[in-house]
Amino acid sequence: MLLSLAAACGQDADAVTGSGDASEASSATAEDGTSAGVTDSNSDSGTTQSPDTPTAPVELGMAGNFAILAKSGISNVPPSAVTGDIGVSPVAATYITGFSLTADATNAFSTSAQISGRVYAADYAPPTPSSMTTAIGDMELAFTDAAGRPADFTELGAGNIGGKRLEPGVYRWGTGLLIPTNVTLEGSATDVWIFQVAEDLTVSNGTSVVLAGGAVPENVFWQVAGLVDLGTTSHCEGVVLTQTSARLGTGASIVGRLLAQTAVTLDGNTVVESTP
Repeated sequence: MLLSLAAACGQDADAVTGSGDASEASSATAEDGTSAGVTDSNSDSGTTQSPDTPTAPVELGMAGNFAILAKSGISNVPPSAVTGDIGVSPVAATYITGFSLTADATNAFSTSAQISGRVYAADYAPPTPSSMTTAIGDMELAFTDAAGRPADFTELGAGNIGGKRLEPGVYRWGTGLLIPTNVTLEGSATDVWIFQVAEDLTVSNGTSVVLAGGAVPENVFWQVAGLVDLGTTSHCEGVVLTQTSARLGTGASIVGRLLAQTAVTLDGNTVVESTP
């Protein structure tokens, strides 16, 4: 069985001041038509409405053993720093580029100076191929699980949540989601956020997803049907479950996981696997 090697990384809990619009906050609606659980970080206006029952985390299975997991490849412009394991399947190790891999004597995995954990691929020696098949299957099941959760809040900010403070729950957009300025997720270590995005997720250059009040990245899930695009020097927190690809701009970072059903592209990035 593959081993998860990374330690969780904390996040500053200070509030973030953004440019959210108070009128958007008060008009966002939950599934039952009540006001959404969001406030603008630069305003006292806005109302909250808690979900009827706490949201349960998305089960990742063996996909949870990886900081980065992809089906068609992982490319990197060095130097990047990855804390945790990375892997690809069903493609071979040749589809992992920019890491200068060194095969272990067992040929069941390889290593890289840019990665604290191990590197796995479908063409490595047993038991790696079967383990990778299971991990990929679990990743796809996790995506389906996250996508099927009933939404507590829909179409918040018309697809723009910059500057907002979001309470726990399931948020759904039938479009893409833009985060042009810092957004804060505020809750406890047991609270869960699931963001269901029908198109692309775009985090603008220099923008951060900030956790506050004890919230932890392993309980934040970004379920995205399209591209996940983290801009230059941006920072994200949480588990990315994308049906297509994830692309990180130069200097971007994430505490969580990148789980992609196609490819992951890095460019001098920091990826820290988050574990309970």
